[in-house]
Amino acid sequence: MRLVCLDLEGVLVPEIWIAFSLAVGIPELRLTTRDEPDYDKLMRFRLELLKKNNLKLGDIRAVINGMAPLEGAEEFIKILKERTQVIILSDTYEEFAQPLMARLGYPTLFCNSFVIARDGSIIDYRLRQRDGKKHAVAAFKSLNIEVFAAGDSFNDIAMIREAGNGCLFRAPEKIRQAERDLPCVDTFDGLLSQIDRFLSR
Repeated sequence: MRLVCLDLEGVLVPEIWIAFSLAVGIPELRLTTRDEPDYDKLMRFRLELLKKNNLKLGDIRAVINGMAPLEGAEEFIKILKERTQVIILSDTYEEFAQPLMARLGYPTLFCNSFVIARDGSIIDYRLRQRDGKKHAVAAFKSLNIEVFAAGDSFNDIAMIREAGNGCLFRAPEKIRQAERDLPCVDTFDGLLSQIDRFLSR
């Protein structure tokens, strides 16, 4: 059996924190895992900014409700699901993802969750598992499933390397340079070609 594992933000949907940063006018919230490889450091920074500016989950959801998948992503997922099994491995949060998952036809999603106060403030986050993308791929492999993985950020590298099959997708130049042995594609057609080669082996 073969399986495709994909990152979510930056691959299928826009970066939620960047969209929210633009909506509320706080440039520091633009930082993502493309910029900061230490995920805990990044999230602590984000939560502190939310607290400082009295921003709550509802404020972020209001922005997400106005977002759509990246151009071509809906058709890409539809085609891919006709060819093989697909699982989204993401460091996003279930409290963020629901509206966007609906637009993508509800692919299976493994992600994290927030700790929410009664007033709607985000007071902490809970990882499904540290290095969860890598461990998920390892678990699938332990079931004798061959995995193809693709993503765009620092936190996707371990997943791709654990899979042993995969590529970067629309990764920034500094990640391409740091991981020169990994192929990188910039279109959904290019990604489908990489996946088709994997499925036809």
